[in-house]
Amino acid sequence: MYSEIYHQWGSDLVFGPTGDLAVSNGTMRGQQRVLRRLLTNPGEYIWQLDYGAGLAQFVGDAVSSPQIQAVIRSQIFKEVAVSADPEPGINVLPITGGSSVAVTISYADSDTGESQVLAFSVES
Repeated sequence: MYSEIYHQWGSDLVFGPTGDLAVSNGTMRGQQRVLRRLLTNPGEYIWQLDYGAGLAQFVGDAVSSPQIQAVIRSQIFKEVAVSADPEPGINVLPITGGSSVAVTISYADSDTGESQVLAFSVES
C-alpha cells in the first residue's frame, strides 16, 4: 500500500506524531486524490496537462447540475481508489446566491469495498 504526504485541499501540510510530515494512506489517501483531481484546473499540473476537472470554472455559469455531475463522473474513475461497482452516487446542489455549489459523492473504495462519502463545496 502506498503512502503520500497528507494534504487536504485548501489546508496546510500537517505534522505527524514524530514531528515529520504526516502521511496519508488507505481510504484517506483515495479521498484526497479524488478531491485534488476534481478541484485542479486542467493545464495547472505541469507534468500532466489534461489532469483535473476544474469544477470551480462551472460555478456561476449557466451550467446545470447534470453537466457538473457528468464532468465529475468522467474524472472520478481515473482514480484507482474509486470502484466502478457499485456506481458512485453524485449529487450537485447550487447554494443560494449562485456563487457556489455543494457536492456529495458516495463511492465504494476499490481496496476495501467500504462505502466512502466525500462532501465539499466549490466556489467560483
